[in-house]
Amino acid sequence: MATYAVGDLQGCLEPLKCLLAQVKFDPAQDTLWLVGDLVNRGPASLETLRYLYAIRNSLVCVLGNHDLHLIAVAYNAERLKKNDTLREIIEAPDGAQLVEWLRRMPLVHHDAERDVTLVHAGIPPQWSIEKALLRAAEVEKALRDDTQLPLFLDGMYGNEPAKWDKKLHGIERLRVITNYFTRMRFCTPDGRLDLKSKEGLDTAPPGYAPWFSYPERKAAGRRIVFGHWAALEGQCDVPGLFALDTGCVWGGSMTLMNIDTLERITCSCASEETRGNPA
Repeated sequence: MATYAVGDLQGCLEPLKCLLAQVKFDPAQDTLWLVGDLVNRGPASLETLRYLYAIRNSLVCVLGNHDLHLIAVAYNAERLKKNDTLREIIEAPDGAQLVEWLRRMPLVHHDAERDVTLVHAGIPPQWSIEKALLRAAEVEKALRDDTQLPLFLDGMYGNEPAKWDKKLHGIERLRVITNYFTRMRFCTPDGRLDLKSKEGLDTAPPGYAPWFSYPERKAAGRRIVFGHWAALEGQCDVPGLFALDTGCVWGGSMTLMNIDTLERITCSCASEETRGNPA
């Protein structure tokens, strides 16, 4: 029995199958962790979801910003953006079933036995792992509640508030929590977000730095597996942190990591159709 984690798929099914074949992944015995962004931009978003749904009992998955966008689009197609590759999902006969499945996924997963946390973008400096799980549960409740979902999806988009305040309530509270876990790259030591800068580590605005660079952050020393930041090319030098997004959708090599041995395996069969198109 083995547990593997894989970087952002974004509709690139063939590289995933390539990696799973290399490690002889057996859904009956092995487990696959997904860091989110299962869909969008790549050539096979619908097929990717169908494949994952078929082995859903062998998966642990957290939601990324593209997954949340798919859920929002499924409830209002006017939210589709020019470069989205999501229409095939919402128009598919099993599209609603797949979206409902996504709604049940967490924003943060913590494996207590291994003391490893899975999240799409990261954990903000001011939160411990335990606090992050509590905050994530608030958004997860809204996603799974039919009465709360429409209000959440209507108010999910936006960059403000840029910083957590425990006095926040309603959609503003849920939005900043969502942004931390699914969109964060650069922030200040107290967790003020910059959501406009998306490139490498040396592109931080004045006063900001990568979320994982602060030695005083509450989750320092804990093991965290994350994706989202393709410009890192799967490299993070902070002990205990494992970056897995290598930008497969625009030509990088998708990466699979054994959670227990930390061995990494790459597959570079990214689709020619998607090379050069940043996620």
